[in-house]
Order: sequence, then structure tokens, then C-alpha cells
Amino acid sequence: LKSHRWSYYDLKYVFLGLLVLIDFIIIRKPILPFRCAILAVFCIGLFVPYIRRFIVPASPIFAWLITFYACQFIPLHYRPQHIFVNILPTLERILYGASLSEIISSHTHPVLDVLAWLPYGVIHFSFPFVLAALLFTFGPPGCLSLFGQAFGYMNIAGVLTQLLFPNASPWYELIYGSAPADYSIPGEAGGLARIDKILGLELYGSTFGNSPLVFGAFPSLHSGSATMEMLFLTYLFPKMWPVGVAYTMWLWWSTMYLTHHYLIDLVGGSIYAFVVFFIARKFLPKMDKSAHSRLSY
Repeated sequence: LKSHRWSYYDLKYVFLGLLVLIDFIIIRKPILPFRCAILAVFCIGLFVPYIRRFIVPASPIFAWLITFYACQFIPLHYRPQHIFVNILPTLERILYGASLSEIISSHTHPVLDVLAWLPYGVIHFSFPFVLAALLFTFGPPGCLSLFGQAFGYMNIAGVLTQLLFPNASPWYELIYGSAPADYSIPGEAGGLARIDKILGLELYGSTFGNSPLVFGAFPSLHSGSATMEMLFLTYLFPKMWPVGVAYTMWLWWSTMYLTHHYLIDLVGGSIYAFVVFFIARKFLPKMDKSAHSRLSY
């Protein structure tokens, strides 16, 4: 800390600290002593050099996950009183001339179910770790840290938007139509319920039924995450951009097919990713084309 050159960019840690403090006040489970113990372990880690190298860049991701979990404990009188049910499908029809999510989700098949589940339920959760390993192995020092921070701040911005601007997903329109929504309505697995039947498990039904943030359709953080990963993959391997675009488009299709997002949600999520990436880009170290791995830098 003594050698650190402080700047106004470090105000981001003040923001994260205040956000997590509010989260810890709101959260009711686990009990307060356990929450304090977790916070104490985190603070102790800041004074251990090798641990600090991990937890400081990852702190936006931790803050995002804690904030997402804390959403379920926010008292009703502090939440927005109006939940938007019609604005997203209406905007989709105005901007694109049709409800593309409705068209895509109207024809289902077990093979399509699995093809949609792979990017939405498997690759979405595993690829960030794969990309992190690639950045650490082949990228210059510092790029993995920037990825973690960009990924975390984008998701924080997305969750706060979802919390302050609650919108219903396509599955709500299919079940309830245009009926007004309230916070007593549980989340639904949408098309992922068919995956539960295929796998013979009660996985997604229970997971989405207990979602901390039911009305978080806009922006789509599945789309935002895929776009952010595409941008960092292209930064690391410029010739891989078709793979990144193909994966993002695959995930876009899957979210609409599974009735979890409208197209406008997906576009919104990608915009969040582009904005955060272009802010982070000026801090990214330059790639050396002659370097074969991190050890070459």
C-alpha cells in the first residue's frame, strides 16, 4: 500500500466498500456473526501479498455476487413500486417489427432444447474461467486483472439497473399476459423446465423459483457476459473474433428460445459490455505478437 500511487480511479474501491456494506446490512441469512467473519477474512487477505493479488482485482465480482444475493432481502417499501410488464415487448415490436423472442420460442424440440441449454446453462458459467486461464497463460501481465474488474463492474451496473428498473421476462407474458406484476410472483424456469424433464432433475425449476431478482429482464447479463468475453477473447486472439461473435449469437438465440429475454434485453446487455470494455481498454497492456506466453513478457 505504501508504494501504491493513489488517484481518483481508486474511488471505485470506496464505491465497492459502500455497496458491500449496504449489502451486509440488508442481508438476513447467514446470521450476522457469520457475515462478519467472512468480512474479517476478506480484510485480513488484503494484508497478505499473494492473496491480495487475487482478491483486489476480483473484488468487483465478489461485490456483484453479494449484491445479487442481497436483492431478495430488500424490503418491499424500498423497491420500485411499478414493475414494467409491457414496455419491453412493446419496444421490441416497434424497433424490430415483430416479437422475435415469441417467434423463436414458438417452435420447440428436445434437440433444440439441448442446443439452447448448452450456452445458457453450461458454457455461460464455465467459459469465464476458461478465458481467465487463457488470459493468464498467453496474455501480458495485468490483462487478467482488467478482465476481472470489467466483468465485475459490468455485472454490478446490470444488477443495479435490474433492481431500479424491474421488467418482466417473456415467460411472464406467456403465463400472466399483461396482468400487473408484483414481488410475490416467483421466478419461472421458462424453457429450462424442459431440460429438467430431459435430465430427470428438479434443477432449474427450484433455482429460478428462488431467484433473488425475478424481474431482472433488462439488461441481459447473459448477453453482457458473452459480449465481454468475446471482446477480451478478440483482444487476446484477434483472429478468433468469428468464434466470439458466433458464441454471442448462439447465446442470444438460446435466451429467446428459452423465454428468458427479449431481443432488446440482449442488445442492452451488449451495450453495457461495450461501454465498460472501452473504458477498460485504455488500461489494457499491449499485446506482443512475438510473445508465445506470459513468460515471454
